[in-house]
Amino acid sequence: MKGIIFNLAEEVVVRDHGDDVWDAVLEDAGLSGSYTSLGSYPDADFMAIVCSAARLLGADEAFVLRHVAEGAIPLLAQRYPHFFTPHRDALAFVLTLNDIVHPEVRKLYAGADVPNFAYDVHSAHALTFSYTSHRRLCALAEGFIAGAATHYGQRVVIEQPACMLRGDEACLLHCEFSSAAA
Repeated sequence: MKGIIFNLAEEVVVRDHGDDVWDAVLEDAGLSGSYTSLGSYPDADFMAIVCSAARLLGADEAFVLRHVAEGAIPLLAQRYPHFFTPHRDALAFVLTLNDIVHPEVRKLYAGADVPNFAYDVHSAHALTFSYTSHRRLCALAEGFIAGAATHYGQRVVIEQPACMLRGDEACLLHCEFSSAAA
């Protein structure tokens, strides 16, 4: 896993819970916490951080993954505005992940192993997409979608009728976007 995700996790945890909590997470996970954004690190290290954060915050791992991803979107939008500014809403942004965002991620972070998405657009405000990744981090994908909705001034309701963690071949995420004022 690329170091950028470790860096984002650290920034979100420190911003929302403080340096002491991040230090406690690392200590509990038995990790040093030295991650460069371009470096590659074992997936198990990231999951150890997630598990430790869940334990220390009294939450489940899926909550931590969603929280980190949702909190990372403002950081990513600030660092990579060219991914966000061409779009008027979260659905338009999400539809660029396979063809624009992930190819650029692979250029920026050599060796990045990104998930694959397949889309079924139902309307201007709803889509279902299939998430596949050997990491099975669909909660992270949910958090990124929720963060994107917030970024574009929207709300999103996400239902997951199929999940690799429940034995399905892929995770299906049905997303309904609406105005934040709605």
